[in-house]
Amino acid sequence: MFRKHVNLKPYTTFGIDSYAELFATFSDVKTLQSLVDQSAGNQLTILGGGSNLLLTKDIQGLVLKNEILGVEVAEETTETVLLKVGGGVVWHDLVMFSIENQYYGLENLSLIPGSVGASPMQNIGAYGVEIKDCFEKLEALEIATKEIHTFSHEACEFGYRESVFKRKLKGKFIITHVYFRLQKHAVLNTSYGAINAELASKGITIPSIKEVSDAVISIRKSKLPDPKELGNAGSFFKNPVVSNPVYENIKISYPDVPSYTISSNHVKIPAGWLIETAGWKGKKVGNCGVHTKQALVLVNYGGATGKEVFELSQAIIDDVYTKFSIELEREVNIL
Repeated sequence: MFRKHVNLKPYTTFGIDSYAELFATFSDVKTLQSLVDQSAGNQLTILGGGSNLLLTKDIQGLVLKNEILGVEVAEETTETVLLKVGGGVVWHDLVMFSIENQYYGLENLSLIPGSVGASPMQNIGAYGVEIKDCFEKLEALEIATKEIHTFSHEACEFGYRESVFKRKLKGKFIITHVYFRLQKHAVLNTSYGAINAELASKGITIPSIKEVSDAVISIRKSKLPDPKELGNAGSFFKNPVVSNPVYENIKISYPDVPSYTISSNHVKIPAGWLIETAGWKGKKVGNCGVHTKQALVLVNYGGATGKEVFELSQAIIDDVYTKFSIELEREVNIL
């Protein structure tokens, strides 16, 4: 049931060679429980879509790939529908399913790479929406006991690109199913400037759910490289939240610095702006570099190692800190 010395390159979007000592897939909870039981004493690493991951070395122990599929209606009212979704479902496939059935809430998250099981771990989001906005609960296997636990919205402790599974429960649970509460009547979020501009360019004033999704897809394709053509993990860094004094100090030299108010004392500054202003956009270092259209994205031009990409990210972090006194935080998981 376990395969030995398996190259994980096909299972990650960065396209970097890294070998798993042992590798197996699971498509149901019973198989997962059996694999975890057999792996006693081995280090466990869980793979979803491999889209938010940088592998910098070979992986010891057992790598398990989540292939639990299925999208089903668990509950329905006149106003909402509750979908139960397997953790191995491709995220964009779920979004397309919701659009086809006129279920509102996920359309702004179109074309985000990765799997459903990974989505709550870092509370994925884009264009004014995060999954916490329509998340209801999830089911996860506790590795130590092999028992299934249910986590409510509150128990997940969602934050900006994070959850309890990235902090105190990191490595202790494997998410098997996620439940989303979606609306059956039109509730669209087009407040994000880029979406409005894209819709306006097409002469659309009252968009449908599909038109919002198409707008998001068009925006993403114009800015972000396709991992099938250029290895990457999407946004590599989080947008930093800084205090007002730090922001005001930056404004002295850069009056047009973009920002988003978070509270009376803090603002969020786009990491892409910081990286681009520091001169890194489009810069190539060895076999990797910063994307020419989006400074948030680090890319593998072919043959890059995980160590090379990591060192590039560290050089960017150090340079941005030197120039702006802001320490960027990686959004991508590093192994």
